[in-house]
Amino acid sequence: MSVSGRTMPVTMAAEQPSRPGVARSGERAIVEAVGVSRRYASGDVIVQALDQVDLSVASRELLCVRGRSGTGKTTLLNILGGLDQPTSGHVSLIGRDLSAMSEAQLVQVRRQIVSFIFQGFGLLPILSAAENVEVPLRLLRVDPTERDQRVAEVLDLVGLGQRSHHRPHELSGGEQQRVAVARALAVRPTLLLADEPTGQLDSETGHKIMSLLRSVARTESITMVVATHDPLMLGVADRVVELRDGRIAAADPTASEPRTRRPADIMPPSGGPRDHRIG
Repeated sequence: MSVSGRTMPVTMAAEQPSRPGVARSGERAIVEAVGVSRRYASGDVIVQALDQVDLSVASRELLCVRGRSGTGKTTLLNILGGLDQPTSGHVSLIGRDLSAMSEAQLVQVRRQIVSFIFQGFGLLPILSAAENVEVPLRLLRVDPTERDQRVAEVLDLVGLGQRSHHRPHELSGGEQQRVAVARALAVRPTLLLADEPTGQLDSETGHKIMSLLRSVARTESITMVVATHDPLMLGVADRVVELRDGRIAAADPTASEPRTRRPADIMPPSGGPRDHRIG
């Protein structure tokens, strides 16, 4: 099974008015949340984790979602990635409604189309860096030769080609997070979701990780949504929005607008955009 052989029909997003959370009109939305709310019971109390969230993220955009702990950032990422379902509203991924998919289709989405990076790294301690990176490729039954080539490629991309045989306890925190980034990139995802990826790192290492994400978003043509509360991590984003009490609000007068990008930054790489198909 080839990692690069998947296809998924792409539909152009309708033009949206300029408002917090919504990408500029004319840019194709890779993932879009419309009126998304999420409520759950905590004892006798109903918690409103998200409240009528509208959010769209354009192709190859790096969007940072910031906010205090408990504002719904993790819940939002889980819903965007198909790990959780909204109580109301809907999420579309490259034109397909996630809530209309079967569990088997959602599993396929999470294995092939969406990748996650977690604050706690999530590495298997008994496996080497290379073995951790190849786990998602094994789940897809990728040919061993292609798998080995891809593992070496992404480890080189994150600067760990010489550390591929080291286990997590032999790596620094920054190196472990680089392995987590490489693992997320292994299947060539369309969308990468990162939940506080620098939360356990010092500020200098954290900024290096965010710069790495910025670089691979361009190199690998990936759309990224990064949840963070660290203001030092926001400088590399194309756009920043803020979650307050489960709602999207502009953090400052320019926060809802993407940073100015050159035409080369928003055009797909040569050969056109990748075409993915679910089910």
